[in-house]
Amino acid sequence: MGSTPYQPPPATTLNQLRAFLAAARLGTFSAAAVELRTTQPSVSELVKRMEEHYRVPLFTRGARRLVLTSAGEELLPYAQQAAEAAEGADRALRSLTSLDGGVATFGLLRNADYYLLSDLLETFHARHPRVRLRIVGLNSVEVAEAVTAGDLEAGLVVLPIDAEGLDITPLLRDEVVYASADPGRTTRPITMTDLAEAPLILYDAHYGWRDPTRRQLAERAQVEGVTLSPLVEVEQVDSALHLVARGAGDTIVSRAVAGSRTFPKDLHTVGFAEPLYDTIAAVQRQGAVLSPATREIARLARRMLLER
Repeated sequence: MGSTPYQPPPATTLNQLRAFLAAARLGTFSAAAVELRTTQPSVSELVKRMEEHYRVPLFTRGARRLVLTSAGEELLPYAQQAAEAAEGADRALRSLTSLDGGVATFGLLRNADYYLLSDLLETFHARHPRVRLRIVGLNSVEVAEAVTAGDLEAGLVVLPIDAEGLDITPLLRDEVVYASADPGRTTRPITMTDLAEAPLILYDAHYGWRDPTRRQLAERAQVEGVTLSPLVEVEQVDSALHLVARGAGDTIVSRAVAGSRTFPKDLHTVGFAEPLYDTIAAVQRQGAVLSPATREIARLARRMLLER
């Protein structure tokens, strides 16, 4: 017959350390029991188990008050550290089920400021100052990929995106229009043939034709049998508008951008012959449960969008 493997006795428990600390601070097991909301024999037994396990007395039991022995003095700072660490862990975990702490991770479409979402962080922080924010402003392509991968809990995107593994909730449609410094180019709605012949200045150069708005245009161009070849590509919509205002070419923007205070006053806009829309949607991983902090910032973002 094989021998039974040696099982070491259990290590000191947190309850034992708490009983030891209360007794050391208050001087009696009965006072410690009152603070810990238990009985005097229970506190005494918890301390006794430690003493028996390590075979050293932790207290000298006087007539009126407990006095720490040298072993008790040695244990005291470690017991305090352990109790404080446990309390910190408890606070951290509780913060995940409240809005008194934790982290909100959320992705915003790159032109979020044009949809009045610039107030989002300020509003959230004013209401929940103890919550840490990680807000990433990227192209919708990257927001969707980050949510799918679990790097972000949720976000706002422009459709279409690759939706596999995501729950998508459409929130708002915004018309896409053609913008030019030449009023003669905006006298009638734009067709795909017009767009193919135009001196186009497009933004989101890094993502190119993966960008959701460009993706819609590319699909339409394919159906119409035309090719879209931008004259200039830049990263930011503001850079594109600056070039358009100087007469270097034309671009496309959403109505939110065209109606903003920063939109160049000398530019003219017109819609497409077949109206084109950006659809803004909320995304999160399928089946995922959002943390309270991220759930709240997502709720605020949706409300701000829908109140536009």
